[in-house]
Amino acid sequence: MKAAAFAQDPPARRTARTKTAARPSLRGDDASGAFVEPLARALSVLAAFTPQDVWLGNREIALRTGLAAPTLSRFLRTLNALGYLHRSDDRRKVRLAAGVMALGYAAIAHTDVQSIALPTMQKLADDSRTCVVLASRDRLEVVVIESCNGDEASLQVNLGVGARLALANSPIGWALLGGLPDVERFYLLDNIERRFPRDWSYLRRRFGDALFQVQQRGFCMALGEPAPEFCILAAPLMLGGETPMALACIGTSAGISKARIERDVGPRLVAAAQHLQEGDRR
Repeated sequence: MKAAAFAQDPPARRTARTKTAARPSLRGDDASGAFVEPLARALSVLAAFTPQDVWLGNREIALRTGLAAPTLSRFLRTLNALGYLHRSDDRRKVRLAAGVMALGYAAIAHTDVQSIALPTMQKLADDSRTCVVLASRDRLEVVVIESCNGDEASLQVNLGVGARLALANSPIGWALLGGLPDVERFYLLDNIERRFPRDWSYLRRRFGDALFQVQQRGFCMALGEPAPEFCILAAPLMLGGETPMALACIGTSAGISKARIERDVGPRLVAAAQHLQEGDRR
């Protein structure tokens, strides 16, 4: 199953996208005067790429970033000269280059969370017969930072490292929000409301239900989303020194009934998250 199946817009956005709908606001509510707008816009160009969109043309990048064509052209030339982008004259498109990979590897080298979490994730995947993913937040999206499939998983999910999902419209995002301190959660929800005003009533209701589930059971779930055959349950994961994360199991609705979630898979997921948190505190 392709990762694109998970990357859904809120309902009203699926039929009418605005020019800048693909990416959340970069500026947020910074009022200190320290925010460097040109730098943020240049970084938005790099953030426009996904594992599913390796090559992008100027028009596609402009739609995802909201940048004017002359400004975008200058950024592309600069990023290409610095080794962060590579341009193909044949394709008339650009892709991320080795400079970005070097930054990514440098970031990974300074955190061992993936290597620590992977054995626990793999055991959970095998025991629950699901795909298990670990995700962190990037603005108003969640980014998969580790993924593994159980040996007998009923659904082999191609949701690899780097895949992005909407924070506001996915159980993984809801679980991550549910584990945040109130002040940070309210700040992000306020940004989501401004970002998706037409969908806010729906999103608020869905997140409210998910937050209640997290508070009562330690995880939230969604059956039949983003497609009828899917079942997703996720739990918040807070590791000291790391950004807030979420741990999730993804399987089929046929393979994971609601009764099995409540009796087996859900408690296993919460136990795995607690195991990682307790190990982090040692």
